[in-house]
Amino acid sequence: MATAFIPLETVETAARRVACDGDGVLGHPRIFLTLEDGEIECPYCGRRFVYVPAPDSSADS
Repeated sequence: MATAFIPLETVETAARRVACDGDGVLGHPRIFLTLEDGEIECPYCGRRFVYVPAPDSSADS
């Protein structure tokens, strides 16, 4: 039976490429992940990264 992995946390980012090291002393090796479909989960710690576009500052003009 497969066990569902509950994400450690969800991080919203305006970048399409992110780094994850698990944080803290007992983290994991730093890896770089690409958010091709708008989100990705770290294979080591389960942290989920979600792409949220940055607000367009030119829209205020």
